[in-house]
Amino acid sequence: MKATEAVDWVDPARWRATPAAERLRLLRLVQANIDRHFDELVAADCRAKGIDPANPADAHQVGTSVQRVLVPVPVNVAAAIDLYEGLVRGRPIRPLAVTPAGDGRFDVRVSPRGKDRLLNGDRTDVLRVVGEPRRVDPYAKPGGIVAVLGAGNVASSFEMIRALFVDGYVAVHKPHPLNEDADRVWEKVLQPLVDVHAVAFCPADEGRELTQDPRLSKIYFTGGTGSAKAIMEATDTELVSECGGNNPCIVVPGDRPWTEKEIRHQALQIATIVTISGGSICGRTQTLVTSLHWPQRRQLLDAITVALRDLTPGSSTSYPGVDKTFTAFRDAYPAARIVQPTDGRPASQVMVIEDVGTEGFALENEAFCQVMSEVALDVAPDAGTFLPAATEFANEKLLGTLAATIVIDEDTKKAHAATVDRAVSDLRYGAIGVNTMPPVVWTNPYLIWGGNEEGREFVSGRGNFGNLLGYENAEKSIVVSGFTSPGHLIMTSKRGWLDLSTRFARYAVRPTWTRLFALAFTATRAGFRRAGS
Repeated sequence: MKATEAVDWVDPARWRATPAAERLRLLRLVQANIDRHFDELVAADCRAKGIDPANPADAHQVGTSVQRVLVPVPVNVAAAIDLYEGLVRGRPIRPLAVTPAGDGRFDVRVSPRGKDRLLNGDRTDVLRVVGEPRRVDPYAKPGGIVAVLGAGNVASSFEMIRALFVDGYVAVHKPHPLNEDADRVWEKVLQPLVDVHAVAFCPADEGRELTQDPRLSKIYFTGGTGSAKAIMEATDTELVSECGGNNPCIVVPGDRPWTEKEIRHQALQIATIVTISGGSICGRTQTLVTSLHWPQRRQLLDAITVALRDLTPGSSTSYPGVDKTFTAFRDAYPAARIVQPTDGRPASQVMVIEDVGTEGFALENEAFCQVMSEVALDVAPDAGTFLPAATEFANEKLLGTLAATIVIDEDTKKAHAATVDRAVSDLRYGAIGVNTMPPVVWTNPYLIWGGNEEGREFVSGRGNFGNLLGYENAEKSIVVSGFTSPGHLIMTSKRGWLDLSTRFARYAVRPTWTRLFALAFTATRAGFRRAGS
């Protein structure tokens, strides 16, 4: 239906009056529909990105497609079911812990919880809140109509679940033109919500008509900064947006030498996150921040090159227009090294720009493709000196405020605990990962996902998504994991990555004990393969 007809279709008053038990029933119907249309959704995403599911050479890219399309929405649906079960029983979900964080802030530990603790036992997921933590019940919010504008790189919009079940809105979804096929499947999945006039869909070319409809309360947008600015100039409706940026990975010199195994592990993790989805993921690491004087800097950089070339499968870049971005980086840094993965996949070259300096094009632009820069700060290689300097550099010099990572071995972290805590507080980013990468924040419905730049230049967006427990004044997400956690995203086998991604997505859709055991078995097998590879 046209955008105007879609806005006509949704009924905010009816949704607001829908009791929690009925919303819970609808969530369970949607959950069953995701299972039913699982393969159809993967096929639609693969078609959009030119991936052949029948070709063994594409297996890892099918696996990434599975994670991209069939994890974000299902984990939000499953968490919303937990939320509404609590509302129906009169026993709302509670935080796992609340502790003061200084400067009038509090850390609310929100996950992992339930069965997920068996998968992520070494993780601590925290929401940092400004002021005394205060939650707002979905039914206490005013509701209204929200337009959800889907991203181009991800053919699913978990923001729909947030809009409906956390914020109390009804939603009209407009897909990115690349994802109209997948959107037709999502319309079947969400049909129970369409039937009760809580959701409607409109075509990709109805963006202007939708965003300028005066009946909208808000617009949820994921995409480029330029597009977000254009929408804001064309309408007075509030825009909640997530627009990416140049995300740093701060590599803290160890008080002790890292072992060969630790170097290899970090190299594989960095190579995986730099190249996943051809680099067209807004939460990917783009810039390594190191100490020029760290004795193991060269060793790590060489290990990353080996990981990119020989140990991780090449991923093809397919997002429209990023070839021009790759060329722009190449023109700016003609001496940059081009790493070609040995499996020879088309469009899988990775550009590595070492010691890029502390000013310039590589810091001021988001690549959104397979470009990795390294900034070697002329700072002493000890955590107490390096980490504050790296934090200041990231805050002041790198584009955007979406997500930052700190990589630090356990001994050094323990010895410099106060310095690490200070860095986590001082980093002006919406998501901070200590020994983990930002996508784990994106896929966690209890955390927030978005920039952290209120009052500053618009780059990574305003507001955020997620926050299932409905905390006011959430400032940032913080996830702390083990230095060589078995839960890290590491892709070394095409078939293994597909199997693990499929098992993980099936568990995300329906988190039963049977699916958890199947996932654990697959993960263990993949771990043995990795250890032996």
